[in-house]
Amino acid sequence: MFNKYDIIVVGAGHAGCEAAAAAANMGSNVLLITMNMETIAQMSCNPAMGGVAKGQIVREIDAMGGYSGIITDKTTLQFRMLNSSKGPAMWSPRAQNDRKRFAEEWRLALERTPNVDFWQDTVTSIIIKDHKVCGVRTSLGIKIQSEAVVLTNGTFLNGLIHVGEKKFGGGRTGEKSATGLTEQLIELGFESGRMKTGTPPRVDGRSLDYSKMEEQWGDAIRGRFSHTDVPLPKEQKCCWITYTNTEVHETLKEGFEKSPMFTGRIKGLGPRYCPSIEDKINRFAERDRHQIFVEPEGWNTVEIYVNGFSTSLPEEVQCKALTKIPGFERAKMFRPGYAIEYDFFPPTQLALTLETKNLNNLYFAGQINGTTGYEEAACQGFIAGINAHLKINNKEELILKRSESYIGVLIDDLVTKGTEEPYRMFTSRAEHRLLLRQDNADIRLSPIGYQLGLITKERLEKVHKKVADADHIVDYLKSTSISPQQVNPILEEQGTPGIAQNVKMFQLITRPQLGFENIKKADQKFTELLSNYDQETIGQAEIKVKYESYFEKELEIVDKMKRMEDQTINPEFNYLELISLSKEAREKLIKIKPRTLGQASRISGVSPSDISVLMVHMTK
Repeated sequence: MFNKYDIIVVGAGHAGCEAAAAAANMGSNVLLITMNMETIAQMSCNPAMGGVAKGQIVREIDAMGGYSGIITDKTTLQFRMLNSSKGPAMWSPRAQNDRKRFAEEWRLALERTPNVDFWQDTVTSIIIKDHKVCGVRTSLGIKIQSEAVVLTNGTFLNGLIHVGEKKFGGGRTGEKSATGLTEQLIELGFESGRMKTGTPPRVDGRSLDYSKMEEQWGDAIRGRFSHTDVPLPKEQKCCWITYTNTEVHETLKEGFEKSPMFTGRIKGLGPRYCPSIEDKINRFAERDRHQIFVEPEGWNTVEIYVNGFSTSLPEEVQCKALTKIPGFERAKMFRPGYAIEYDFFPPTQLALTLETKNLNNLYFAGQINGTTGYEEAACQGFIAGINAHLKINNKEELILKRSESYIGVLIDDLVTKGTEEPYRMFTSRAEHRLLLRQDNADIRLSPIGYQLGLITKERLEKVHKKVADADHIVDYLKSTSISPQQVNPILEEQGTPGIAQNVKMFQLITRPQLGFENIKKADQKFTELLSNYDQETIGQAEIKVKYESYFEKELEIVDKMKRMEDQTINPEFNYLELISLSKEAREKLIKIKPRTLGQASRISGVSPSDISVLMVHMTK
């Protein structure tokens, strides 16, 4: 019935979709197996993409030729650049999306991708021969052969849904869980654990009083995720903000004795940075209110996502508490919030390619690795799909460095440090975040996407032109002087000291009070110059001017670290021979099998003195 495939991807969430698209676009014949063809790329929780650091990840996926940015732009309800009042390292794009259209566009994109086939079924086990994965078995009893398998099972492995005292199997509300795989992998020597996540109730938007809420509109000047020219929706939808209060909190407390989280029925660890509403009022008892974001689910639905009200309390308690929120007094619930427990596999069992150490040609990506979903999952799927293709074609693997991408930071964190709670990306996790901005993702990563065959030569040339044009603007500012007569009135207006003699424009723009718009008022030629370039190029030039000295210092730090990152360690190295290593260091090094000295230095339990011992040995 089935021919042998190059790669089988199990699961069609964000990770599975990116894995299938990447591998297929590189030339592999891919079979994407999903339990339900109607829920490909389903947004299980918040109908939004991006956010702090997550937005950078989506930009990076797009810069290398992935689909997430394009799909997000096509289905955007509202776009906002978060942290725009801070420095550019913190700027993070976020889009509210049409949930239904997002899934539709992903399926259409995959159906238009040559080399991707689909099969609706449940994978119950993998097929192994000579310590190598060579296919899967499904619940229909079908054996399908392949050269590699990528598991992106999300929250479906032995998924268990909790609503108050009720619990039932499921990977998502209305969908059954997946069984068999966890048990087989444990038998094969894999370590597994349980994690927990949750979602808020959805309500009927017609039953809300928006006059009691704060309006939250998107940015007037629309941004985008994709570096392509994919058309954006012409309009944006409004979101709203409201708040809980002490009455809401007291109502929620009535259900605490039936809370699966507080009674111990939920064993899995939940996300620290996205707690349930009951967890918030328990942990932050001193706060008398918490913010609630009221977010539409799409253009053609009245369904509303109650962001900030994730809960697994009994449905009657959820409903009663909701009506105490301003604007929600007459709210009608469409479906209750719930918590879900699921199996994951600690990611220290993976190589930096996301291939498992226990079995060749088996890759894990997404929530199966203990991360949160959507953006973190998508980038893992993208990298796993790429590396699966490279491996079966005997090509050099792709490992992104911490100094060149948030994706590299995420994967290195997972593989080197592991995680005991759903891993979520933040800008603070990246030590070189000033270099890893959302605005330069294409400059950093599009050359890699081109080498992999995932972006076109024309697209790469567009990136090169952006760099050259930005440099031209910077060169003009460095070579052109401005007089006191021209600029002093503007300097006075901005509250910064005037100048006594001609100075280079570059020097002035490094002042925090000034930007390109100020200098345009003083110099007509500069205004004419900028009229030749698009806003993205102009923005890139302005960032280069303002932060040039900081970039230089950051690059010096990266260069110093490069020696350790480039010093590779044989994966078969016998750490037991080095008696000078601490016992804990030997145990951790044997388990993680770091690829480089730099990776070894980031392993918890490996001290600087242990690294010194390794350096001395490797020098010899």
